Amino acid sequence: MTRDIDGEIQALLPLAPAFLHILIALGEGERHGYSIMQDVAERTAGRVKMSPGTLYGSIKRMLAEGLIEELTTGTAGADERRRFYRISKFGRRVAVAEADRLKSLLAQARESGLVPKRS
Repeated sequence: MTRDIDGEIQALLPLAPAFLHILIALGEGERHGYSIMQDVAERTAGRVKMSPGTLYGSIKRMLAEGLIEELTTGTAGADERRRFYRISKFGRRVAVAEADRLKSLLAQARESGLVPKRS
């Protein structure tokens, strides 16, 4: 029996905002939880402040869905208590699909006059 990857991706869309923020943070490389929270706050200029409960609850679900992976060995020189995560190949495909979905939605909003057209 073959896996229907495209179907699995579509079943996860739309992504919860926290999932997308985490995938974006991990898109540049592996990170530990606190680093993910800092990255999200920095990328959003402080508009999104992810609580530890939201972060770790999301991480647990994302691990179960195969969107991210926990590294079995920490990054060199890292605190052994920290758990490091990275985006999986499947997670990267889901993030791309979500970005495409949002791009299409933004185009529709521009067409309807809800968002100014680019000059």
